[in-house]
Amino acid sequence: TYKLALVAALEREIAPLIKNWTRIHREHAGRQFTFFEGGNMVAVCGGIGLEPARRAAEASIALYHPARLHSVGFAGALNHALHVADIFSPAVVIDARDGSRHTLAGGEGKLVTFMGVAGAEQKAKLAEAYGASAVDMEAAAVAAAARAHGITFGATKVISDELDFEMPGMDRFINSAGQFNTASFALFAARRPWLWKPVAKLASNSRKAAYALSADLERFREDMANAANPKPTSPSVTATTNPVRSGGRE
Repeated sequence: TYKLALVAALEREIAPLIKNWTRIHREHAGRQFTFFEGGNMVAVCGGIGLEPARRAAEASIALYHPARLHSVGFAGALNHALHVADIFSPAVVIDARDGSRHTLAGGEGKLVTFMGVAGAEQKAKLAEAYGASAVDMEAAAVAAAARAHGITFGATKVISDELDFEMPGMDRFINSAGQFNTASFALFAARRPWLWKPVAKLASNSRKAAYALSADLERFREDMANAANPKPTSPSVTATTNPVRSGGRE
């Protein structure tokens, strides 16, 4: 029985967590998905954006029947209090397309799901418009799938870019399936020396964020196991009670 299904955009967001999990290729609704099975958790990396996230969430529900659906992955900071590798567990997820909201238990602050890669100017606009602390591109779709099927929803995001970080123009390298064309982007950046520094920084930040997120999710998995098989000396479940945790900065 799979109690928790993790829905990420890209494998690199949770690579340290799933490196020793079993890789399974399964089909749902005419599409192929790669799942990673680890104990009582399963993960799928469905691609960047709302539609790929929705498809991955629906596939997870149909094939694994989880008790909880969890949106995980990278997010951009919308205030100066959040830094690279900080873990953010929101209390509210907002869909920027229509303003619809999903409330989560145990979190704090707002996460807004936006339709494109948000640069520094766009982040400032989103922060003002929604009063949100972070932005991603998938959580609202995963939340909607969980709500439609009556499944508990959660979200754990890790900051990969801070408020003032100017993201390189990356939208054009994301295809309709939500996959990022790394080779084409690398060629594009190689011909533009002014992009070398921000691209290198983004890569470094992403690695730090992935390790921080994976460590936090591993603790969450252990907490779930302890809750299912309580021992007198076991710590209480704390994975969702501290909404912002400093990954690697403590």
